[in-house]
Amino acid sequence: MKNIKDYKNIVFDMGHVVCEYDSRRSIARFTSDERVISEIRWVVYNSAPWQMLDAGLDTEENAFPRLLSRLSSDEVREIARKSLIDYEEVNLWPKAGMDEVITALKARGQRIYILSNASLRLAACWKRHFPCPDLFDGLLFSAQVKCIKPQKEIYQIFFDRVGLDPADCFFIDDLQRNIDAARACGMEGWTFRSGDVGELRKVLEL
Repeated sequence: MKNIKDYKNIVFDMGHVVCEYDSRRSIARFTSDERVISEIRWVVYNSAPWQMLDAGLDTEENAFPRLLSRLSSDEVREIARKSLIDYEEVNLWPKAGMDEVITALKARGQRIYILSNASLRLAACWKRHFPCPDLFDGLLFSAQVKCIKPQKEIYQIFFDRVGLDPADCFFIDDLQRNIDAARACGMEGWTFRSGDVGELRKVLEL
């Protein structure tokens, strides 16, 4: 691995890295019942059909009715339905301190990219929720290309679309499997498990 300052490009995941994401927030607006919140989170937001949305292999129009039908009652279904209307405006927000990280990397002369698993809805609204959105040099969201990390295809599509040599890129993701897949495709990286921006700054030598 090269010195971090020698990489031309720093590539970030979105959720739990550049931004925070918590599906609980949109549900908790409509109920304080923790059992209901937990049911909706696991049946809807953390489900395999939701991953299909991230992969761009299904539509909300098809997936949402099926997901709602799996819930335990009409009351729970209505809470879930309301939570889905604008979940992207509530569940996603800038991670504290990442604005300074991004600004410092750009000042050092490195380019900044996003490679993230995300549905088309999140891909359409990212600028409203990112720290320093105008400083990013390029983005690729999984639903746009119908594959997801850690599939090797998404990494190659990313390199081809933005015109990067993987050897010139350093990847930050919160999941080890995504870092492992990046390395298999020639891109070095680091797993941001702790969520501690101070630790990230040390890794990036900021």
